Amino acid sequence: MSSPRDSIYAQPLNEVANFAFDDRVAEVFPDMIGRSVPGYATMVQTIGLLAGRYAQPNTRVYDLGCSLGAASIAMKQHIQAEGVTIIGLDNSAAMVQRCQAHVNAWRGATPVHIECADILEAELEPCSFVAMNFTMQFIEPGRREALVAKIYNTLTPGGMLVLSEKVRHEDSRADDVLIDLHHEFKRQNGYSELEIAQKRAAIENVMLIDSEAEHYARLQAAGFTTVQNWYRCFNFTSYFAIK
Repeated sequence: MSSPRDSIYAQPLNEVANFAFDDRVAEVFPDMIGRSVPGYATMVQTIGLLAGRYAQPNTRVYDLGCSLGAASIAMKQHIQAEGVTIIGLDNSAAMVQRCQAHVNAWRGATPVHIECADILEAELEPCSFVAMNFTMQFIEPGRREALVAKIYNTLTPGGMLVLSEKVRHEDSRADDVLIDLHHEFKRQNGYSELEIAQKRAAIENVMLIDSEAEHYARLQAAGFTTVQNWYRCFNFTSYFAIK
């Protein structure tokens, strides 16, 4: 589904407010994330494939921080197991208001329910698959370990968590190169220097990213014995972890 072009940061702003998933962002989000996150379509499609393999009959599947439901749609298209329900949770009312309609527009046998909820507070039902697509990085760092533990404890044996995140390279010179490559990716997708600079200023206080080592340590501390980085482009990466 197409969306309006993202031009939120195209004009000079006297003051750049912190980034928020509000109505303006929700309206242009598919264009924004497609032009900003290298490999996003590949990650979403693969989440669907993995859900098709790991979703177990008569369990829940969660899309935590579902935004407009891209991962939910991919899972809906690939899950064949009987009795599965996909639950998408997001704390942005602007996203949730649009998300159910987005999901309903795509065919698939697995029902999807979208709810406005804080994933830190929501009680999760027994589930076999959880997707968190660029969500952890917006959660207060001190609460991330407890969230991963909650997910692990709710997953059925053999269940899978897929975690996609922007990461920080621990070698600062390497990190600078990867950041420059990402900015060039955005330029090639039509973003101006002003847009890149203002978006970076807006997001730097709300998107607090971890290193790869921090992600591995948190997943292993929760109890996951199999943790694998299956995708990376620049500093955008995705892992699967199996209980």
